[in-house]
Amino acid sequence: MIEQQVRAWDVLDERVLDIFRKVPREHFVPAEHRYMAYADTEVPLPKGQHMLRPSVAGRLLQALELTGTERVLEVGAGSGFLTASLASISAHVESIEIFPELADLARANLAALSIGNTRIVTADALATAGDPAKRYDAIAVTGSLPLADERFQRQLAIGGRLFIIMGEAPVMTARLVRRTAEDAWTSESLFETVVDPLINARRPPEFTF
Repeated sequence: MIEQQVRAWDVLDERVLDIFRKVPREHFVPAEHRYMAYADTEVPLPKGQHMLRPSVAGRLLQALELTGTERVLEVGAGSGFLTASLASISAHVESIEIFPELADLARANLAALSIGNTRIVTADALATAGDPAKRYDAIAVTGSLPLADERFQRQLAIGGRLFIIMGEAPVMTARLVRRTAEDAWTSESLFETVVDPLINARRPPEFTF
């Protein structure tokens, strides 16, 4: 069922569809919400967070065009489902999760499935974003950014891809950014969606009258 839902969102890459066949999504869903595991909806997690809808996760995985050799940064581990999905088609995934409870949950879920090419770091990814010493072949930002922020794209290796969601509800835009040279990037609009903003993300000033 979930494969059909993901296909309906133009996810046609067989390697990505195979992830949804092989990675047990229910393993990453809290027990009280397990009935929602294969619905195309955001599943609630601790700390007021949510798993990405399968359709959005599928588009993200397809857009990054991973081949199995990449070093990947994930911003927001959640319960670890996307971490596991990324790890299945890349060389290594480093995932930064701001909430210790979720970081521990993701580690436990990944360890239970013997997924070893991942590292979960408990930290605020925005505090270190843009560090030129840390470059990645692909970056997946799982929360939205209300304001434009170029720091993550500066952590791409040349040829690297960044999936990021920009804007505020009710309309946000998922974008794919590619680094084509040391000081050059391209940006492509993929689709519209709404997801939780990253904790501590900058927001537009509120106007009062």
